Amino acid sequence: MKLQTPQTDTMLGITTVHKRVLRLMGNRFEISLVGDDEYLANRHIDAAVAEISRIEKLLTTFSDDSQTNEINRNAGIKPVKVDQEVFDLVERSLKISGLTQGAFDISYGSIDKSLWNFDLNMTSLPDPEVAHYSVRLINYNNVILDEANCTIFLKEEGMRIGFGGIGKGYAADKAKHLLQELGVKSGIVNAAGDLITWGTQPNGKPWTIAIADPDQSMRPFSTLNISNNAIATSGNYEKFVVINGKKYSHTIDPKTGLPVTGIKSVSIISPSAELADAMATPVMVMGVKVGLDLINQLKQIACIIVDDNNKIHCSNNINIKN
Repeated sequence: MKLQTPQTDTMLGITTVHKRVLRLMGNRFEISLVGDDEYLANRHIDAAVAEISRIEKLLTTFSDDSQTNEINRNAGIKPVKVDQEVFDLVERSLKISGLTQGAFDISYGSIDKSLWNFDLNMTSLPDPEVAHYSVRLINYNNVILDEANCTIFLKEEGMRIGFGGIGKGYAADKAKHLLQELGVKSGIVNAAGDLITWGTQPNGKPWTIAIADPDQSMRPFSTLNISNNAIATSGNYEKFVVINGKKYSHTIDPKTGLPVTGIKSVSIISPSAELADAMATPVMVMGVKVGLDLINQLKQIACIIVDDNNKIHCSNNINIKN
């Protein structure tokens, strides 16, 4: 996906887009704000960066002192008291797991990653029994929440949770809300392609996005008006393996332990970056028909699916401009 924006002009007094690109949560973030004061815009971007960094410290699995790793260390041992926002995020994650019948599952962190490298050395799929065994600990029903004590407990020893499928969207939402509280009327928070927008471009036109052709990521196949909405895309065009002429995505089905096939990309549009982020991967796992059926039952959410035959499938409430 590529956001279509006007040229950035940093002169004081001219309403323009002030932009910063940096690495946060292990990914490329791009924060763009509309305003006429470059100094003030940079202070606002600093505040957004601080908020995203705060969330990263809570959710990361790459730091021993994060609350996520504290939960994982105590799997099968005892519940862990966490901040209310971590508890709430896990609670929302489990609801999405129920909604997608486990196609989305934050306990994916317990998968045996040694089976999957998705590089040129991978020439065959693992044995189905071995693959299934590798995902034996993935079960959102074994993530136990105690609302009264604000604790999280993983029932099985060896279980691990992770927020790779929802954390960037959550951080984008939180940064947007903070910026709005600071008085920023228009902007974009782009978290490695999971992005949320509000307001309009400096010329008053809506923010639009170009959705990339999965086979030629630099060439868009359509554009979409996404002002005051979020969009997230999951696809097999950046990390995959071809075995016996068949393309396998890096996305693993948590039920089988095997990579999904049949879909090149899924783009989810919703008012929340968190929800868009969380729904993109499970729709890939569920497949075109089941995924579209689910999206069509939900309010204020839409999707675009490109299958392996380059056919475009859209939910009922979407309007693509070709």
